[in-house]
Formats: sequence, structure tokens, C-alpha cells
Amino acid sequence: MGIELGALVVGGRRPAWPRRGVRLAACLLALILLPVLGLAHEVYFDRSGLPDLESFLRFELPTTGEVRDARGEVLTELAREYRRVVSYDEVPPILRQAILAAEDKNFLSHSGLDYSAWPRVVGKSLGSSLTRWWRDRASFRLMLPQGGSTLTQQLVRGFFLADLTRCERSDVLCSDSPTSRLLAALVGRSDANRLFRKKEEVRLTLWLEEEMRQRYGNREAAKREIFARYASFVYLGHGRYGFATASEYYFAKPLTAYTSEDAGKAALLAGIVKSPRDYAPVASDPRPLRRRNQILALMARNGYIPESLAERGRAEPVAVVARSPIKTHAPAATGHVLAELKRLGGSRFGVEDLFQGRISVSSTVDARVQAIVSEALENGLARYEDRHPKAHGLIQGSIVVLRNADAAILAEAGGREVHGGRRALYSDYNRVTDSLRQPGSAWKPLVYLAAFRRGLDLETIVADDRFGLPLGGNRGVKWIRNYDGRFRGPTPMRQALAESSNAAAIWVACRIGLGEVARTARELGIRSPLQPNAATALGASEVRLLELAGAYRAMASGISAEPHVIARVSDASGGALLYEAPLPAGEIRTRGLSLIQEGLRGVIRLPEGTAHGLDNRRDFPIAVMGKTGTTNGFRDALFVGSTYGPLGITVAVRIGFDDNRSLGARETGARAALPIFREIMIRVYQDGLVGPAPGFPGRIENGIDAYLATRALDVPSEESPSPKVADPGAGAPLETASDTLLNCSA
Repeated sequence: MGIELGALVVGGRRPAWPRRGVRLAACLLALILLPVLGLAHEVYFDRSGLPDLESFLRFELPTTGEVRDARGEVLTELAREYRRVVSYDEVPPILRQAILAAEDKNFLSHSGLDYSAWPRVVGKSLGSSLTRWWRDRASFRLMLPQGGSTLTQQLVRGFFLADLTRCERSDVLCSDSPTSRLLAALVGRSDANRLFRKKEEVRLTLWLEEEMRQRYGNREAAKREIFARYASFVYLGHGRYGFATASEYYFAKPLTAYTSEDAGKAALLAGIVKSPRDYAPVASDPRPLRRRNQILALMARNGYIPESLAERGRAEPVAVVARSPIKTHAPAATGHVLAELKRLGGSRFGVEDLFQGRISVSSTVDARVQAIVSEALENGLARYEDRHPKAHGLIQGSIVVLRNADAAILAEAGGREVHGGRRALYSDYNRVTDSLRQPGSAWKPLVYLAAFRRGLDLETIVADDRFGLPLGGNRGVKWIRNYDGRFRGPTPMRQALAESSNAAAIWVACRIGLGEVARTARELGIRSPLQPNAATALGASEVRLLELAGAYRAMASGISAEPHVIARVSDASGGALLYEAPLPAGEIRTRGLSLIQEGLRGVIRLPEGTAHGLDNRRDFPIAVMGKTGTTNGFRDALFVGSTYGPLGITVAVRIGFDDNRSLGARETGARAALPIFREIMIRVYQDGLVGPAPGFPGRIENGIDAYLATRALDVPSEESPSPKVADPGAGAPLETASDTLLNCSA
């Protein structure tokens, strides 16, 4: 045996362990390199299972749906995601610079991945991992890299990998591949999911940049397209996606208005991307201000803006506009649009298409009229609250304005603008379309029109006496009384209508039959069920305000049409017309239409008429017809009235509590509702929003003049027509004795 320095030779041979060590090291190196090489191959060369590039190129994301008014102005914006897709050139340079400074300064030069940022991100990740291990003394866990994603990576993550991003937060493996299972065993399922998502993010980022360069011919054009999609896609808080809608939401400023002097606002917007929850602009929150100032400093350091401009931007306070969660000027009309859209669309279009921005809706609403209606309702309710302070904030009302020619809804207020401490939304209860309430005396014109259809006229004498209605069985008798407690005896129909006599209306309804009243109501558009009893003649059957307004519109115009709020529906571009409101069905061919027009005009002109206050030509220079309504126990106050003919409009107003409590003694339609009607009519016609106010035909005004002149003489005249007693063919004698029982049937 021999001994050599530095080595031990046994039997003249070198030991085997160094060779084994080399082989072991080689195996370990292979175990490390093979997965790395496999990962690199997947990321840089594997192009299997790629998503659809065409959908990205089309970029058909949910955008903001718009409901426009009759003049094309935006009435309401609706969306699941409030977004406006913009092009690269539509993003102002100062905002582009802020975005690049905040998120990806090398965006225009890299191929999708910014390798220069990786050492910083990895170092930060290791530092965070060691800090956490030292603080918690728990087992070491690698904190995966945060930040460092390029604009393209962020876009890929949101557009192509949204499902994978949601999955990574769960304890279920998003991929069942051997690699994912091995990673899950080493780092846990959650981190394995994140690593798998990050690998897919990098792979698709490189693929997307390469495909866009090939599609658009060069890197510069590809980058412009990617940037535009990013600027339209990214979430910026409060339901706003993309910088266009975010700027309008936070600052009420369109992107087209930005100049270099708006560097502070641009930096605020760019700062939101990192964390909308933390950095969305709020005047009292210091975090958005600090983030803005950091970005302004980066913009100056990168040479985008001079330091002096950055200084001015840092000196500005964070100021955002006052706003409501949903932009809408007509919540009730908007809700009505959605309901009508659901009914009309069928398989062609629907509410979701509007929320996704795939269709555009043109409504019949005129935003100018709508503003007047909303303000008039608030004014009217405030006057009521002045009389009844305990009702402050509780009293409610509703208004609808129809165009006589086609029943188009020009304005609709389903309730007050603020109720219960919050602003009204389109999803709130609409008291125009949804509330079934008694119309009270506003129903009586339908009774009289039914009588005119049976051959009676305005000079027909009807009975205004104390009548009783047997209730059947052992329930006794319901005695009819007038509002003022007086009975006038034999009375011309026009006078009974003007004075809103309950007794006369019941007497007429019982003479012609309740079935005739119901048929007349149906022909005028009343769809709600009508109770087959005499109380219906006094408005005891509940109807919707829109139905009542439609009936008055029909009486004023003589045109058959269904009230509607949608004029047209088209695709988002406006090129393809999907729906257009039908033309009116035609003229209403019914006997007595001109008589009810004269009768309702008499409600205004006769001194005893319940709406005679509207006959002051100096204070109210608009010729109208209409009728007050007050329900039992003063629970509702109404006024429905119209200007004449197809060129006129109809306005219906109802005031009441939602819990149906009493408005209080003497709170009639003339007191609570009529002043609101008056304000709307004056302002709409003074502003010329619906054309000049049409006058009534001479035959109507002259007929009233002749009646007033004859009544003033109070003596029979050879030229005056003989009073005609109501006898519509039933053979019933005129009852004038007191305490008469009426037998009223359908």
C-alpha cells in the first residue's frame, strides 16, 4: 500500500464517490433544467389552446346603453359595465403619458414583457417573503411577485383569463396537469393556481403582441391598438370601465377637453388602475393625492412634462363633481322604457341588450317637458306640506303628460325626486303605471260619454236628488250624497258634470246601465277590472293613472292610440331599425264625442265648475278641458285635463299617500292637484315646447256661451230648446222625489 498526499488510494484504484457525485449533480441539474426548459417551451413556443383573436379584434365588450329623448339628447345611461370604447387618438396625449408613467413606461418598445423590471419585482418578492417569515416565525413561503405587469399583460389577464383569475382564489386546482399537481404538492393549491395563471398570462401576452404585429404590419400600429383596448377595458371604480367614462364620472370632463394643463386630473385617473378601492378620487382621502403626486413626478422624470407643470399639478386639490349613482333625469320614464322593451322585444331584443350597449332606444320623452313636470310636482307637494307640516317627506304624487295625436308619453313622474332620504331610481315604484287607485270624480266624464252614446245630450235634464242603492240581502241601503251636501233637483247634464254631482252621475249610470259605462271605458283604453256596481260611476273601481290619462286624451283628440314611451329601437350604431312605434289606430267613431268635449270645457267655463279657476284668461291664457277628482275620505286628489284636438296634450296629476291615509279635509283635486296641472300647462306652452296652444272650435265655445246666456235670462225662450228628460230607451220615468231607491245593474 502506498500513501499519497491529497488522495487515498485503495488497492491502486481511485474511490467511486467523486464520479457518483458528478452524476448526482448532473441529475439534480437536469431535474431543475428540464422543468425550466419545458416551461420556457410552453411560454415561448407552445401555441396550442389559444383563445379567439377575432373577438379581441372586434372588442365587442359591454358598453353603456343609452335611452335618448325625443330630440336625441341622452336621457338615461344604463349598463352592467359603464364603458365607452375609444380609439388611440381619442385618448389625449397627457393621459397617455400619465398611464405609461404609472403602469408601463417601456410599453412602446418591449414585446409584451418588460424584462428590465423583473429583478426589481423578484427582489421585492423575496424581501416580502423573508420579512413575513421573520415576523410570523412560520414556515417559509414564497410571496409571489406583485406588480411589474405590462399593459398587455393586464389586458390579457382581464380579457382572456378572467375565469382563470377567479378560479385562482379557490382551493380547487384550476388545471389538472401533472405539473400543476406537483406544484400544488410543493407550494399549495392557491399558489399553484396563481403560478399557472401567471404562466398563461405571459404565454398569451407574447402571442398577442406577435399576432397584433402581423395583423397590423408593424409594432407601432399594434401598440396603438393594444393601448386603445386597454384604455377602454380597465376598471376604474364605481362601475366605470375605461378612462372615458371614468373622466366623465369623476370630473364631468370628456377626454376631448383634456390639455397639458390637465396633468393633475390625468395622473389621478392613471393612479386608479393600481387599486380602484384605494385610489379612486375622493376629496377627503389623502391616498389618491399621494398616488397622483407620485405619477406626476414620474411623468416629469420620464420627460413627458416639465417639472414646473408637475409642480402645478401637485398643488391642485383633489376635486370631484357631485354625482348620483345612476345618471338619469327621468327615473319613472326609464323604468317604463325597460318594461315596454321587455314586452315588445320578444326574441329580437330585450332589456339585457340595452344594458350591454347592443341596442339604442329613442324614447318619446322630451327632457325639457320632463324637467318642468318634475319641478311642478315638487312645488305642488311642497305647498301641501306647508299646509300639513307633519306630512313632510311622506306625501307622494304622480304625473304623466301625453301627446294627443299618438298617445306618446312626453313626461312621466312616478313619485317625488327624493323620498325616504334617497333619490328616485328607475327601479323604484312607478305610481303612473303600477299604482291602482280610485279615480273618484275624474271617472264621471266616462259615465256621461256613455250616456251621450245612448242619445242623451248636454241639455238633457237629470235628477240630482238623494238616492239610495240597495246593497242586497240584509246589508241595508247606501245613500248617495253630494260633496257640498246639497241636492239641486232637475239639472241639465252639462251643469251636473261641471258641478261634479254624485247623485246625478249615479242616476245617469243606473238609467243607461253599468255595462254601457264599462264598454265605453274599454273603448277609451281602460284595461283595469271594473266592479259591476253603481259605486263605479263615482270612481270606486281602481285604475292606473296612465289609463285615465289615455281615456282623457282619447276624448280630447278623437284618436284611438295606446300610450307608449318607446319611439324606436335600433342597433348600437343606429344603422338597423329593430322597432318603431305603430301609427295611431285611427279616429274614434263614437257618438257624443263633441258633447263630452263641450261638457269638459264647461267644467272650466261655468262659474260653478269645479275647475273654474282655470278660466281666468289673464292668469291662465290657455284653453283647456278637464275634470277634478277627489276620492272617498280625501285619500286621493286628481286633476286630468287637455288642450283640444290632435295638436294638444293631456296632463294627469294625482296626489296621495302610499298607505292610503287621508289627505285631510278639503284637500280636493281642485286644491291639491289642479295647481300642479296649471303650472305645467303654463310653462310648457310659454316655452313653446309643444307648439302653440290650440283653441276649441267655435261650436263648443258658442254652445257654452248660449247656455250661459239662456241661464242668465232665467226665462223660457222660443229659441231655447225645451228641456229633455233622460229616457235612453229603458222606459224609466224621471225620479225627482227625495229618498228614491235606484235599481242599478250592469
